[in-house]
Amino acid sequence: MDILEFGKAICYSGYRAGQSPKTEVPSKEQIAEDLHILAADGYRYLRMYDPNLHARRVLEVIREEKLPMKCLIGVDNEPEVNNPNCPWDKQSYSDEQLKKFAERNDNEFLKLIELVKEYDDEVIAVSVGNENTPSWGARIVPEARLIEHADQLREALHKPVTFCEGFFEWPNLMELSKHLDFISVHSYPWHYGKTVDVAVDLNKEHYHEMKARFADKQVLFTEVGWTSNSDESGNNKQATVANQKRYITELNAWLEEEKVVAFLFEAFDEPWKASSPEKSECNWGLYTLERTRKW
Repeated sequence: MDILEFGKAICYSGYRAGQSPKTEVPSKEQIAEDLHILAADGYRYLRMYDPNLHARRVLEVIREEKLPMKCLIGVDNEPEVNNPNCPWDKQSYSDEQLKKFAERNDNEFLKLIELVKEYDDEVIAVSVGNENTPSWGARIVPEARLIEHADQLREALHKPVTFCEGFFEWPNLMELSKHLDFISVHSYPWHYGKTVDVAVDLNKEHYHEMKARFADKQVLFTEVGWTSNSDESGNNKQATVANQKRYITELNAWLEEEKVVAFLFEAFDEPWKASSPEKSECNWGLYTLERTRKW
């Protein structure tokens, strides 16, 4: 039996203009506006990345307004290992700094445990991290530490535990998979340079390959989507609203047919993620910064 029953799912970070995880977070009133939009469009599951004030307010709104939603919440780890191969961050942290990062991560897991215990009914599952193992990553965490935290969460919460990682990294995480209740995959045809014509077919291939590899566990997507704009080199000509519409429409039809849970990335555009609003990272939302549907 699947741990997460089939239903519409989406990644939610409600940061608006002038807001970010390190500055101001959305108010409860702003979050309520967002969640009512998503609930009206049938979204049943939300994914959030940190046990921070934003996540707490989301859980408060769901409880107080009795919204038909449940959340997957994880920890966004700091690096515990230097990665000099990261393209945008040539890391050379001292041993002391890496130790502080590891202590910070430990404290974040304690915060997650406390938050989930307080909002048990509103949380359906927890994650030990997000993209902490790729060769290009800026927040590398050793597999042994991810296993340690997976066991910690299961013992403390009795909630299903997962780890959210890209398709290409999972073959190297077989030991970690033994400590997880379900497998969470990221699959981004746009990032891989694919055209919209073949994008969903690639997602299908990734899903069925993961199902074959992890036959005893539920496999779902915790990030899958298509950006609607990009001024960068590479696959930027494919980054249009029309292509996003086609991709999401075709993807949803397949998800419905095979009853695959997939957290679409993402709900709303997030301008804080880059220096220019034309960058791809700011334009993955299905809704604009003004909270209107793009199509």
